[in-house]
Amino acid sequence: MILFNDTEIFTSGSGGKKKFDLPDTELMLYDNFFTKEESDNYYTTLLNNTPWQEYAMEIYDKTVTVPRMISWYEDSDNLGADGTKPDWTPELLSIRERVEKETQVKFNSVLLNLYRNGKDGVAWHSDREQNFGTDAIIASVSFGETRMFRLRHKFRKEIPQVEIPLHHGSLLLMAGTTQSFWQHQVPKTAKDILPRINLTFRQVKRQL
Repeated sequence: MILFNDTEIFTSGSGGKKKFDLPDTELMLYDNFFTKEESDNYYTTLLNNTPWQEYAMEIYDKTVTVPRMISWYEDSDNLGADGTKPDWTPELLSIRERVEKETQVKFNSVLLNLYRNGKDGVAWHSDREQNFGTDAIIASVSFGETRMFRLRHKFRKEIPQVEIPLHHGSLLLMAGTTQSFWQHQVPKTAKDILPRINLTFRQVKRQL
């Protein structure tokens, strides 16, 4: 017998905007960017209807499967005649429209990550300039379980690591020189936790 839905115990943020006073980055958190009701609906729809896939990558001459599921959407006019990606769903278009209205930035792609439980995460990294250009702007939307987002400066070790809990319905905007000077991760946890869905809207630059 199901006593409650997963979404009933997801935690929304306190609301409002927070600009982080950190060097070499433009970092803004919009807590509770989507209402609890909106976030619940998006979470359920994306979880059940997204064509989630495993993703393999090369690390130190070995092929490994990353500990999360992904799905990628991109505007067809950015892919060229031979590009094939799934069509944007109404939900993704609605989320993108809201993000673009707030940020005043146009995005042509989105990477969806499904963190199924605490065993899923992402290691320290910065987004690659060859894919997104210098000073890339990335808008990160979260639905589901709250996960910790960590940042560390690449060169100034005296700066403490930054921890940001990304709540159900939050938006984190990374801009400026963030990708050049900072790395970020979503660490794994031994806690028994529910899934989290993360959408990172990006400006892919392709040579067609």
